[in-house]
Amino acid sequence: MALLAEHLLRPLPADKQIETGPFLEAVSHLPPFFDCLGSPVFTPIKADISGNITVCTWPGSPSAQIRTLIPPWLPLPCYPLQVPQAQEQKETRKTGLAPSSSDSRLQKIKAVYDTNPTKFRTLQNILEVEKEMYGAEWPKVGATLALMWLKRGLRFIQVFLQSICDGERDENHPNLIRVNATKAYEMALKKYHGWIVQKIFQAALYAAPYKSDFLKALSKGQNVTEEECLEKVRLFLVNYTATIDVIYEMYTRMNAELNYKV
Repeated sequence: MALLAEHLLRPLPADKQIETGPFLEAVSHLPPFFDCLGSPVFTPIKADISGNITVCTWPGSPSAQIRTLIPPWLPLPCYPLQVPQAQEQKETRKTGLAPSSSDSRLQKIKAVYDTNPTKFRTLQNILEVEKEMYGAEWPKVGATLALMWLKRGLRFIQVFLQSICDGERDENHPNLIRVNATKAYEMALKKYHGWIVQKIFQAALYAAPYKSDFLKALSKGQNVTEEECLEKVRLFLVNYTATIDVIYEMYTRMNAELNYKV
């Protein structure tokens, strides 16, 4: 559990406003968590997260940081979010940042946040400003769209860990985590993935690690009991689950959720 305990999400304030900077900082440490599991089953989930927060550079602007829109594990032809040149030029005028490449990938959460940390202090600020900025094109653009996909990957982690903590398992194979990973995928991501992506995930499930190896990876090899590890996972989930729930509620309240498939 040491991996998760090192970067806990903050408790929510009374107004339930999630500060963008601390949120992105905490979430940025989740992709390495998947690397320690040594299984391709989590590759699509890791890509959904890191694809929304990983640093890359705009051509011609070495110091600028952006976040690419299309998850790196997904072939470009399968992704329906290509932006017409007119829209690309409009975003450049509004944000002051040029497009990242010829396929017109949109900017991501931290790229937007970095342009004005005060203006975009909270995640709700980002959605509110972009709603006014983009008009009828919102929420299909900008950091709003990036956060929409990011929260789904984060929900996968939450459901997956909660399922393990709740003791859900295959009674015939109690040391496997397929049941937990399948539940998380079905609840968080499956409805947004097309047939090909769903099949990739199903095939990868057979390479999922044993639960004992998973918990050992969480503990960074520390000599702790399974129950001790699970108790720390439950502690991690307190603020984590509350934060993800608030993001989902925000998208519902602002009518920002999209249901297309990739």
